[in-house]
Amino acid sequence: MYENRKQRPLSRAKFVRRLFMHVLAAVCLLFVSLVIGMVGYEHYENLGWRSDFLNAAMLLGGMGPVDQPHTNGGKLFAGFYALYAGLVFIATATLIFTPIVHRLLHKFHWDDKL
Repeated sequence: MYENRKQRPLSRAKFVRRLFMHVLAAVCLLFVSLVIGMVGYEHYENLGWRSDFLNAAMLLGGMGPVDQPHTNGGKLFAGFYALYAGLVFIATATLIFTPIVHRLLHKFHWDDKL
């Protein structure tokens, strides 16, 4: 997927395309995670879709839920979803920063080969 030390760094156009694909993957992960949260809140707490969206988005953003869960299932879901949301945050940041960090490190090492 990435070029190794012996290969030249990608051209700017190919790098921008790679970065775009990583950002697209991160957005897809966030969208799927948001849908999972909305479905969970709807199932366990019977909130309206706007409240489902708000609670799921706030958890994914690291702020915490707006509405306190009232059912035992809702409390368990909110807890597990909060743990999942923390991992999604790390995965999203990794997806976006990996091509940038790789390119920087690759350019530093490529100069040594010349």
